[in-house]
Amino acid sequence: MIDHLHGAAELCNLGFTCSTFHFVSIGLFSIVSESEIQDHLLQDGEVSFGRLLQRTGDTKCLIFCDKVLEASETEKEILPFEGVINLYHKRPVEAAKGARRSPDAVLPSRRQSGSSPGQRADSLVWAEVCNDLIHRVCTLFPDNFVGVCQLPQSPGVPPANCIPELRRCVEELGFVGCNLNPDPSGGYWKDPPLTDPYWYPLYEEMVRLDVPAMVHVSSSCNRNFHGTRAHYLNGDTTAFMQFLHSDLFKHFPTLRFIIPHGSGAVPYHWGRYRGLSLEERQRAMEEHLLKNVFFDTCVYHEPGVRFLTEVVPVENIIFGSEMIGAIRGRDPKTGEYFDDTKKYLDACSHLSDKELHQIFEGNARRVYPRLDALLTQRGC
Repeated sequence: MIDHLHGAAELCNLGFTCSTFHFVSIGLFSIVSESEIQDHLLQDGEVSFGRLLQRTGDTKCLIFCDKVLEASETEKEILPFEGVINLYHKRPVEAAKGARRSPDAVLPSRRQSGSSPGQRADSLVWAEVCNDLIHRVCTLFPDNFVGVCQLPQSPGVPPANCIPELRRCVEELGFVGCNLNPDPSGGYWKDPPLTDPYWYPLYEEMVRLDVPAMVHVSSSCNRNFHGTRAHYLNGDTTAFMQFLHSDLFKHFPTLRFIIPHGSGAVPYHWGRYRGLSLEERQRAMEEHLLKNVFFDTCVYHEPGVRFLTEVVPVENIIFGSEMIGAIRGRDPKTGEYFDDTKKYLDACSHLSDKELHQIFEGNARRVYPRLDALLTQRGC
C-alpha cells in the first residue's frame, strides 16, 4: 500500500500520506542510530522521539510535532529543548507497531503550510534544509520512505528558479516527485495561472525527469481565506479549473499532477466541469484532462470518500491521508480519528478488490514511475 501523506514531512505509503513537523528554528542535522530511535517507542503505543535527530554545530535546532507545541508547561519541562530535535506525538504509531495502516512506502515532504511566502534567497535555503532533512529520514529508513521535494518558490519569482533544486533532489537524492504551490503569494493569486507559459520551463524539467507534482497551496496571508479550512480547498478547485480551461496537456502530454483533499469542490460539481469541457473544449474530460490529473482521498468522512469514488474514475484516485490533519481529534459519533482516511475506503462496498488495489497502490506506481522502478528493484 502506498499512502499519500500530507503534513510537515509528507509521507506516502504506496498510496499517499503526509506527516507534518513544525520547524521552530533551523540548524544542521545528523541522524542517530535506529536502535536509539526504538528506545523512544513507549509501551502504550505512544511515541516520544526525543532524539530522533541530533543537532551538530553551534546553531540550536528544535523541531516539534503539533502535539509538542500544544503540550502543557509541565509536559514541556520534561522534554529536551536544547541541542536536539524533538518529535513528540500522542497518537499510536501504527507503522512502528505494524498495525492496520502500515504503509509499504511513504513519500515524505515538508509541511505544506511550512513554505510560507519569503524572498528568493530565503526560500532556497529553506527548501534545501527541508529536502536534506527528508533525505536523511529516507536514508535512515530506506525500506519505508522515498522522498518528495519542496520547491523554492517565492511571490513574483519565475518557477524556472526551482529547476536546480528539483534536479538536485531527483538526480542526487533519489526523490520521485515534487510539491508545487500554485499561489506563492499566500492567498492573493498574483502569479500567472498554472497553465501560463510562465510555468513551462519547470514543466519541461518535470517531463525530462519524469516526475509528477502534487499541487498544494501554502499558508494564507489573506485573512479572508483561512489556510486549512478555505485556502487549501479553494486552491485545489482553482488548480483543476485552470487545467480544464487550457490546452496545457497538448503541449505536455506526459505531465502529471495530483490534486489533494479529494480535489476540493470538484467532485460535487463534476457535471458542471464535464459540461464545460464539452462546450468549451469540445472534448470529454477523459480525453482532455484525466490522463494527466489525479486526485487523492484525503477527505474526512465516509460519505465524502464514497461520493468521490463513485463520481471520479477509479483510475484517477490515489490513496491520501494526513498524519496530522486539519482536524486532529476524534469523531464523537465513531470514536475514530477524523483523519484516518483508510477506514473510509474500506467501508466503500461498491469498490472491488481490484479497484481498491488501484487506489492503494497501482495508481500511485503509475503516476510516480520513479517510485515504481525503485519498488520493482526491491522486488515489491
